[in-house]
Amino acid sequence: MVEQTGDVLAANLAFYLAFEERDLDAMADLWDHGDDVACTHPGWPTLHGWGKVGASWAALLSNGERLQFIVADELVRVCGSVAWVACTENLLADDGFGGTVAALNVFEQQDDRWVIVAHHGSPVARKMG
Repeated sequence: MVEQTGDVLAANLAFYLAFEERDLDAMADLWDHGDDVACTHPGWPTLHGWGKVGASWAALLSNGERLQFIVADELVRVCGSVAWVACTENLLADDGFGGTVAALNVFEQQDDRWVIVAHHGSPVARKMG
């Protein structure tokens, strides 16, 4: 089980590295390409199916804005061939601004690797005062 947890965390890290490096090929390789995948980017409606999800990543990774992710509070659960990582994404943008996103990444084991089948990101409100 520990080995699987490490493999899931490695797949999760690869997801954020592909995002940071704006590497569409790496991002596409990390995802299942089925009609039942789902992705909710912060502020977006939920997208279903690889066609829409892949197009969203193409748009996000080509927009020119570089983001750095500091991922924290990773909680990993492996249950058979499905795993999920709940985490906090602390984002730093080129312009010095950033934010915090609560994320849930769901993986499925396919052959010898973990692929993403769902991603959900919700912005975390800043504390007042």
